[in-house]
Amino acid sequence: MAFFTYIIASRRNGTVYTGSTDDLIKRVAEHRDKLRPGFTRRYGVALLVWYEVHETRHAAFVRERQIKEWKRIWKLELIERKNPAWADLFPTLLG
Repeated sequence: MAFFTYIIASRRNGTVYTGSTDDLIKRVAEHRDKLRPGFTRRYGVALLVWYEVHETRHAAFVRERQIKEWKRIWKLELIERKNPAWADLFPTLLG
């Protein structure tokens, strides 16, 4: 089973949110459909702009916590390295 750390955004250089999950498609769909109350619904954060795969839930969670401690500019640089266009990666998960 794979586990994921991910970043979703409202738009390029907009509001970002970092999370972790064992079902990336389901979790991002929940953010997109505003099914989860809280930060992402309130700020319209729904574009999957970065993610990485981990072998364990613990590794994904530790990475999430690490990134959440980072300065904003570091998060933006992480996104830009893998996804310079800030493309929504969600469609690529669907095949």
